Amino acid sequence: RAKIARLLCNYLKSQNDFLPEKIKGDQDLINLSQALQKIHFPENYDDVKQARKRLAFDELFLIQLLTTIKKRDWQTKRKAPAMTINKDLILKVVDSLPFKLTEAQKRAAREILIDLKRDIPANRLLEGDVGSGKTVVAAIAAYVSYLNGFDVLVAAPTEILAFQHQKTLEDTLKPYGVQIGIWTGSKKIKGHITCGTHALLTTFNPDRQAGLVIVDEQHRFGVAQRAKLFLDHAQKTTPHLLTMTATPIPRTLALTLYGDLDLSVLDEMPKGRQKIATYVVPNKKRKDAYRFIEKQIGEGRQAFIITPFVEPSETMISVKAATAEFEKLKKIFSSMADTPGVKLGLLHGRLKSKEKERIINDFKANKIQVLVTTPVVEVGIDVPNATVMMIESAERFGLAQLHQLRGRVGRGVHKSYCLLFTESGSPNSFRRLKSMEKVHVGFELAEIDLKMRGPGEIFGLKQSGFVNLKIADLSDQITISKAQVEAKKLLHEDPDLKSYPLLSQKLEEISSAYSQPN
Repeated sequence: RAKIARLLCNYLKSQNDFLPEKIKGDQDLINLSQALQKIHFPENYDDVKQARKRLAFDELFLIQLLTTIKKRDWQTKRKAPAMTINKDLILKVVDSLPFKLTEAQKRAAREILIDLKRDIPANRLLEGDVGSGKTVVAAIAAYVSYLNGFDVLVAAPTEILAFQHQKTLEDTLKPYGVQIGIWTGSKKIKGHITCGTHALLTTFNPDRQAGLVIVDEQHRFGVAQRAKLFLDHAQKTTPHLLTMTATPIPRTLALTLYGDLDLSVLDEMPKGRQKIATYVVPNKKRKDAYRFIEKQIGEGRQAFIITPFVEPSETMISVKAATAEFEKLKKIFSSMADTPGVKLGLLHGRLKSKEKERIINDFKANKIQVLVTTPVVEVGIDVPNATVMMIESAERFGLAQLHQLRGRVGRGVHKSYCLLFTESGSPNSFRRLKSMEKVHVGFELAEIDLKMRGPGEIFGLKQSGFVNLKIADLSDQITISKAQVEAKKLLHEDPDLKSYPLLSQKLEEISSAYSQPN
């Protein structure tokens, strides 16, 4: 304790208070040195409260300043191609769809088309639950870009998702003369719209000027990778940027995480999407679960079994765990009386592209009845005949990710099920998983997870270039709003912060930790 006191004393001597006096007065905040003293050596609970209030405000205020500056710089320092909108041709595509657009899809499409008409580069996040129809909205935007003579790049984090996007876009736009290309490690075909993986960022140059870049599941691309999409393609103008995510991000978190983006939310599901019956299953009922899957297969259906989530990335540890589970399950299902001929397939991120494609196509054609897979399946596989999603060690996943995995079933006419198994004896873990039984809206689940696990656990924010908050609570809407108001007010009065050199210096220090392409 004495050592901490000595270190703190030396540290305080080197620290200047960067927060403007007026903001401290308006928000009733103590000085920085007082806050640091009180957080380490509080004399009472009020000391802790005052210190936390000041330090939490600092963290959120600095983020709001950074994102507001980034948004301003993005809009003032770059020019995008201003596009004309041919309503008749767009309506022709919309009317030919085998379903009606939801009101949320129409609203999001309108917001994006308004963006495309301006010569300020769009920087919009399209957020929607699994199955809410984001790709169709993106297809409308891509078609507008094509009609204006510009190419479109669609970047996805996995080959599975890149091929899925290619198929959806072909189904929607090929009848109108739009060529859809694919650009991955294994396949390279250019089109008016080219879907691809990281290979798009390193080896692809469009034939025509790119007018629109669409990045799916953008938090899975590193900051540097996202920047490459803009910096490596030498062209006169900056393409418009539309990012999409099925990861349900609570609005408070979206405002803080992506304050430099405009936000469109698909908060409505297309008609006919069913609720998936979800159960947290005790381990003693595991045999019953296998028998239930056997019964579903007997009725002609299919199942996913997700192996334990060992590592955030597809390391060899994850692959070994998946392979061991696969061998175990082969024995279990081959010994069952009703399904002796059942075929199992194994899918993980370390397989070669052609092998992955073969397994997915076999599963789609019902040549494989049970697909044993790591969480690589989370995005991009659409098999309407699959009715069971069984997830091992479910406590290792965030609720948002479990919800996305659950969204791989329930895509056809048959009743679908999600079975969650847990190794954890923690009452907290069990309570968290039980919320999956009652809650079927991704945004609500994300709010629950935000409260119970914190944002870092859910979104892997360190990897996505997000500042590691130490004090602030990202579900604290009141402080976020206050920080936002003060940041905008200050930048309105002093756009370059010339009167606040200490604040400018502080922003410089943290801007490398929180960066997106400028």
